[in-house]
Amino acid sequence: MQTKPFRIGTRGSPLALAQASETRARLMIAHDLPEDMFEIVVLSTKGDRITDRALSEIGGKGLFTEELEEQLLSGDLDFAVHSSKDMPTKLPEGLFLSAYLPREDVRDAVVGRTAPTLKDLPHGATVGSSSLRRQALIRRMRPDIKVITFRGLVDTRLRKLTEGEVDATLLAFAGLKRLGKPEIPTELLDPSEFPPAPAQGAICIESRIGDTRVNDLLDPINDRDTFDAVSCERAFLGALDGSCRTPIAGHATVDGDALRFAGMILTPDGSRWHDVEIDGSRTDAAILGATAGGTIRSKAGSDFFDSWN
Repeated sequence: MQTKPFRIGTRGSPLALAQASETRARLMIAHDLPEDMFEIVVLSTKGDRITDRALSEIGGKGLFTEELEEQLLSGDLDFAVHSSKDMPTKLPEGLFLSAYLPREDVRDAVVGRTAPTLKDLPHGATVGSSSLRRQALIRRMRPDIKVITFRGLVDTRLRKLTEGEVDATLLAFAGLKRLGKPEIPTELLDPSEFPPAPAQGAICIESRIGDTRVNDLLDPINDRDTFDAVSCERAFLGALDGSCRTPIAGHATVDGDALRFAGMILTPDGSRWHDVEIDGSRTDAAILGATAGGTIRSKAGSDFFDSWN
């Protein structure tokens, strides 16, 4: 019988702490355990410490996970809680994504200062975003808009917006809801027109392969619809070598035994793009995602990807 608290690894941002706290609360309910059986351990990652440069310039997605994964592999953590869209498609040997919490809203949220919507922003307006996907989609929609790299915690970016550094910024609506700020967006973007990042809105839990004690603990809170949908999206990313250096969108939905996926790749300037749709059985989620990735890669042709390098 477990006597020591389970150690939950997380980053220290308000959003990361909210996600770790939600995971702990779900585990307490699932196993009828007191709060003191779970210890939230906060670690600083390279991505948290370096905020003056784009992620694509300093290494990509692993910047938010490396320190947590080192502690997992050493046994100092029992499991780690992440934003799924921050996760590289290739994990360190011995680790896997063992559970997902029920997915939140996948939409991107506009927070406008000089106009409420992207379409209403004045000609030549400035929009801040750290995501190459969002930057490319904005340029696709509004080639006249100036897009600048805009990193930092949610509150930092909102403060910069209020101070007039940009006319608008984009954030994940799921994160705003988890932070208790659902009223802040001035526009919610339709996923069919402004598709989300693969795994957007999903909280994942990373643990050690073969650690039956921990993985049995996590199994009751694993949401199977989210697990299958995000597995498809991550397989799409993997087929394209997707990282923070590449503008890729993808969204899978599950309905009963069926799964439907829509994906898009863009050049960073938003001038060229290709999309793909596929559906099939949810039991083939990863196969469907990988197939969609191969299809869109063939459709785009090798010259398309030169702009990604």
